[in-house]
Amino acid sequence: MAQVQVSVKNGNLDLALRRLKQKLARESVPSECKKRESYMKPGDKRREAKKAGIKNAQKRNRQNRD
Repeated sequence: MAQVQVSVKNGNLDLALRRLKQKLARESVPSECKKRESYMKPGDKRREAKKAGIKNAQKRNRQNRD
């Protein structure tokens, strides 16, 4: 994983923290940490992926209908 750096300009720490959070979110660090919190069996992963695919397909169908 690449090193993330944020510079603090004019002592504005709040702005630097906000930028750091945005950069980390773009690199999907929070979701990666959540994913690695606990082990998920391969069958469970497949099941989750299938559910997500069905849900996304239903969303697309709803959008196309309107």
